[in-house]
Amino acid sequence: MAESAGIKVELLTAQFPEDHPIIPDYFRKAPDLERSAADFCTFTKPKKLPLLKDLVHRLYCASDAPYLIYTNVDIALQPHFYVEVATRIKTGLDAFIINRRRIPGHFRRVEELREMYVLRGEPHPGFDCFVFHRSLYPKFELEKICVGIPFVEMTFSQNLFCYAKNFRLFNRDFLTFHIGMEIFKERDKEYVRYNKKEFWKAIEKMWPALDSRRFPWAERNLIYRMVRWGLHPAIPIRLALKLEPRRWKFFARQYDGQTDSK
Repeated sequence: MAESAGIKVELLTAQFPEDHPIIPDYFRKAPDLERSAADFCTFTKPKKLPLLKDLVHRLYCASDAPYLIYTNVDIALQPHFYVEVATRIKTGLDAFIINRRRIPGHFRRVEELREMYVLRGEPHPGFDCFVFHRSLYPKFELEKICVGIPFVEMTFSQNLFCYAKNFRLFNRDFLTFHIGMEIFKERDKEYVRYNKKEFWKAIEKMWPALDSRRFPWAERNLIYRMVRWGLHPAIPIRLALKLEPRRWKFFARQYDGQTDSK
């Protein structure tokens, strides 16, 4: 559908050398990955989980496309996904997130795709599909976050909130979906602790530019946004609370400016 609409889409992979046999011909290979999280921490059960930074860096270097898209591996796209993404880019957005829908987990075959496409499913609160202008990437702070483990969505989204000039969250559309109704999956706790540590390292580097007024629902009242952020799996309430004083300082400066002008 994208091609018939005149939209050019490149599909790229970043892979370990042993992954080559399973990569479809319609993907273009970026340079092989050379490291994983296991190279930076001692785990009881080492896993060769790629670093988010290495994946996005290869995407950035291997393509000159003005807009880049990163999605979780278990996310499926509606046929009109790229057409809709192009439409939203034309509105002037330099970054946006599209939330997935959850559909029943009994689907197993490609032949069932038509049935999957028509299911509305249920919403999912997390972030898993990120669209951003390539000019934002050099600013990103991703540390050594590894994929397949929580804190990927937190790290990626905070970079978009922080550095995008015109960001929007689309959390009600049916453009992507996930097979399975679960919201949280059991993860290796060692890797969760590792990613959590790396996330806060990234936040420390981003700290001077962070502003909760750029978060989704930031325009709502204090109680609403704190409850919404507190319940959201990808917006740490600890971070929101630490940033709250900046909001009030901004309003105080704004108020003083209005007073002085009278």
